[in-house]
Amino acid sequence: MFRLLHVLVLLFVAVFGLISLTALAQTPDEVLAVIQSDAQANNPAFQGFSSARGESFFKQTHGNELSCSACHTGNPAATGKHAKTGKAIQPLAPAANAKRFTDTAKVEKWFKRNCNDVLDRVCTPQEKGDVLAYLLTIKN
Repeated sequence: MFRLLHVLVLLFVAVFGLISLTALAQTPDEVLAVIQSDAQANNPAFQGFSSARGESFFKQTHGNELSCSACHTGNPAATGKHAKTGKAIQPLAPAANAKRFTDTAKVEKWFKRNCNDVLDRVCTPQEKGDVLAYLLTIKN
């Protein structure tokens, strides 16, 4: 009896854990909506995101003489390579890599790290949203 109860409790925990993990998964559009809320909170004059502005930002060289495309390539649907370490970087475009932009916390972590590398500062919500809007236009 004790063993059966133990197995049932473990099964419940496993199933509940899987359901919880699934509930946490987000789509890139949902992540973009979170960034939009942040942009609106930081700028009352916010007018929306621009994929054209995002593409320009992605390809433009910034303060540290780097661009996003220096590591992620000019084609975000392709595998990139870290400019300093040479480590392979999986495609950034969600159409080419279904795991991209599905977790707001990870998105914030990577924007913070990469923006500091490229810009020597944190990206604004406008910049993040513009880049994601651009990446969502990329087809595999």
